[in-house]
Amino acid sequence: MQKNGPLALIFNALVIIFMLAPLVVVCLVAFTPAETLTLPTTNFSLRWFEQVLHHADFVQSFWNSLGLAVAAASISTALAVPAAIALVRYEIPGRGALQALFLSPLIIPHLVLGVAMLRMFSLVGGQGSFGWLIFAHALVVMPYTMRLVMAALIGFDRSAEQAAYSLGASNATVFKRITLPMILPGITGGWLLAFINSFDELTMSIFVVSPSTVTLPVRMYMYATESLDPMMAAVSALIVFITLGLMLLLDKVYGLDRILIGKH
Repeated sequence: MQKNGPLALIFNALVIIFMLAPLVVVCLVAFTPAETLTLPTTNFSLRWFEQVLHHADFVQSFWNSLGLAVAAASISTALAVPAAIALVRYEIPGRGALQALFLSPLIIPHLVLGVAMLRMFSLVGGQGSFGWLIFAHALVVMPYTMRLVMAALIGFDRSAEQAAYSLGASNATVFKRITLPMILPGITGGWLLAFINSFDELTMSIFVVSPSTVTLPVRMYMYATESLDPMMAAVSALIVFITLGLMLLLDKVYGLDRILIGKH
């Protein structure tokens, strides 16, 4: 196997540094004791994290985002699994068009989706409804789950299924005892990616949230238009830590290589 040369390694290192540098700076600023956005040099403080925990609007928005992300990820997973099985295993008329339709939220700008959702909600009387907000997020994050489930099914060895069928097992038994456990890493990874993307969704959410359903990213955007202090960095750092923790947990349980690239 050909190894990367020194130039390739340097280029990769520069790309990684370029991607991680803003996150590292934001996380460091969150620990500043100063009143302005400055990097701490000698003194570090948790005062801004404490202020976040005592800020009622941020706390409520966090719980809104958490409940919304869990519901949207779960609904999108429940819809993506049968859709992926149908598209991968059956010759459905217009299968390519259906797959493109299901995955279209990946390429359609979320600004366009937000305007479309706002118009649709106004027509059906769903403005301000948390249920319709869940529907909008489930639609946007469903492609992430569907892609990973489809990848798991494409690399799936069906010999165990065929052996079960030959022994008289029903379709439900085969799916429950063989298919589902073998594609579970893809389902779990898809759910987690859907959760993270729903939790971080801003562009579309701006158009469809109401004062009672403001999500954390929207609250941060609203706060940034009024004041820019280290509390914004503290909230951002908390989101980074939560996302990192979820990814480390997923890597510990299943392994990111197995989920994201199908490595066994």
